Amino acid sequence: MTQAEITKEEIMAVYPTVAATIADALGCDVEDVKLDVSLIEGLDAESIDFLDLVFRLERAFKVKIPRGKIVEDARGDLPEADFEQKGIVSDAGMARLRTFLSEVPAERIKSPLKVVDVPRLFTAETFCKLVVRSQKAAA
Repeated sequence: MTQAEITKEEIMAVYPTVAATIADALGCDVEDVKLDVSLIEGLDAESIDFLDLVFRLERAFKVKIPRGKIVEDARGDLPEADFEQKGIVSDAGMARLRTFLSEVPAERIKSPLKVVDVPRLFTAETFCKLVVRSQKAAA
């Protein structure tokens, strides 16, 4: 599934619930959860919070979101060996991330990027897209 298949309307349809879920999971004000805010750098989330967040989103939207789904989806059909070498995202991987995480300003996706740092890029919109993709997969 490509980015283009998710419309702004689809994102905005799930955004209020996603924002409330993020605020609840991170213990912050819902007003602080903007579509483009980095959950780690902007809202002090930790990677462990993403597991809780995914679990809460599954419950809120009655969808199944496989663990590691964002990074797996980000990689798309690019084999892991082409996506990263020795823990660093390759040029092909970077191009793929820029397309997949189109909601993230390009200047935030820069080389060298460690695979473990990819979640630092995730925004509220990233999770909205994850929910929409899960809804479409279940339909």
